[in-house]
Amino acid sequence: MFSLRSENLGWSSARVLEDVTLDIGAGERVALLGASGSGKSTLLGHLRNQCPQDIAWCPQDGALVPMLSVFHNIYMGQLHCRPWWQNLANLVRPGAAALEQVGTIATRLGLADKLRTSVDRLSGGQAQRVALGRALFSPGHILLADEPLSSVDEHQARHLLDAILPAYDCSVVALHDRQLALACSTRVIGLRDNRVVLDAATDTLTLADLDRLY
Repeated sequence: MFSLRSENLGWSSARVLEDVTLDIGAGERVALLGASGSGKSTLLGHLRNQCPQDIAWCPQDGALVPMLSVFHNIYMGQLHCRPWWQNLANLVRPGAAALEQVGTIATRLGLADKLRTSVDRLSGGQAQRVALGRALFSPGHILLADEPLSSVDEHQARHLLDAILPAYDCSVVALHDRQLALACSTRVIGLRDNRVVLDAATDTLTLADLDRLY
């Protein structure tokens, strides 16, 4: 699904990601770990650029529209797939089909009672669930997510990953929780100083192995 080589990146990008050689295939659930500034967001950006039409994207800041409802923010995952008049109609008065589709995702993420609530009235954790819902509603079959659970407690984070990861053919998720990475991934890629310093199957790793990344 992905093949990334630092020598094939542009000059400025190669200076940010050094000596990177990665191949990520179908069926892999990759946890991307590393301290702040280690290059995780940059790496996700390069992966996203390889096949943007196949990507369900969940950025670090959520990129939500605060004054719009949970429904509208999740619905935005398919804005580019629908005609403008249909999008306008659902903005003014959501149709039954759209409400059912988005409502199913909201229920899966524990947001069923917040569907008509504006995002600016949600907690940080609830807002992150909305961003994940938008990714789920998009047609992409590869999930790329940049710290999508930083405001969610450990129990909820595990529940959310268990709920969304099976929906994708492949996933690469930047995480800050090392135990969550071990529990929910098949492979861990660790970065330090813009270099890949760890790339191993999850079942060969311990928490102590991951602690060395920080």
